Amino acid sequence: MKKIYTLLAALMVAAMLLAACAPAAPATEEAPASSEAASSEAASSEVASSEAPAVAFKVGQVTDLGGIDDDSFNATAYKGIEEAMADFGIEGKYLESQGQSDYAKNIQQFLDEDTDLIVTVGFLLGVDTATFAKANPETMFAIVDYSYPDCFGDAVEGTSCGSATELPNVMGLTFQTDEAGFLAGYAAAASTQTGKVATFGGINIPPVTIFMRGFEAGVMYYNAQKGTNVEVLGWNSAAADGAFTGNFESLDDGRSFAESFVQEGADIIMPVAGPVGIGSVAYCFETSACKVIGVDSDWALLAGEQSSVILTSVLKNINVAVYDTIESAVNGEFAGGVYLGTIANGGVGLAEVAGASDELNAELEAIAAAIADGSLTVSGVLGE
Repeated sequence: MKKIYTLLAALMVAAMLLAACAPAAPATEEAPASSEAASSEAASSEVASSEAPAVAFKVGQVTDLGGIDDDSFNATAYKGIEEAMADFGIEGKYLESQGQSDYAKNIQQFLDEDTDLIVTVGFLLGVDTATFAKANPETMFAIVDYSYPDCFGDAVEGTSCGSATELPNVMGLTFQTDEAGFLAGYAAAASTQTGKVATFGGINIPPVTIFMRGFEAGVMYYNAQKGTNVEVLGWNSAAADGAFTGNFESLDDGRSFAESFVQEGADIIMPVAGPVGIGSVAYCFETSACKVIGVDSDWALLAGEQSSVILTSVLKNINVAVYDTIESAVNGEFAGGVYLGTIANGGVGLAEVAGASDELNAELEAIAAAIADGSLTVSGVLGE
């Protein structure tokens, strides 16, 4: 199975730093040789200085288990680093995590390499990121889909959570993807031919289930507005549970979950499981039995010949958040805290809906505006 696309990281050459040398002492009759030597030494110093490369600002990304070419948030985060490499002349690099034990090892490798800003990706790196950030307060960190404090109730700091307080050297990059998921659910309910739509996740963790909650709310809102009864398979917000593959890697799981949902009657499926979703796209393309809603980035631009089965995508503009964080760090303006991408600030959104009528597009625009101004909320529709 070919991966949808592969990112190529381009390295920028560091600029040369020119240093001015001090003027030589005035020559005297008694010491013309020493004056000549001083002048020669100064010239040599100037040459050596001009040949010494400047130290580039270093940014390193530690992926989660999905890998750098996951066609999802690892790839999108690194796109932000690549854009910063092109614009700011920084040095960018990534380390892939093959297992959870690699998280700490990869962060430590970047620290050993004197990396200025370390970007970690995903909920599962929350504890390790906080642990290393507290031990290395002079190093800047950013973490995708996570923020601090994260220790509540009986959680143990350093074990089951990262930090009981906000960390001044960590920027949490978070996204209100339930807002965009709401739009996707509404679009799915408006587009289904069978009256059943589905979603499934990789692991039951908040950065995954937030999409699924929004999706269900969007379907519920469509039903309330149109007097329909479109059913959602694979997730129930009231029970906070649903269908999960238990991983973010298996294309076979993506195929089998899609097939199972189609057998239950669903014709539109939203996988929230990184590369697992590629398997769902392949199944829908080969059988023409379903459409897929992508997540994180616009799958219609990535799926090649299989793009015909992409209905739309929930967009999480991670590259923008990472780029902005790097820019602030390069400019000496970095501060820890939380970035929240919303519909209102353009941090999340919905890609073009394939085959959408003018009426549906107008309804989606009105819903987005209502979400942006706070008059319509996911929690409100879910009755929470």
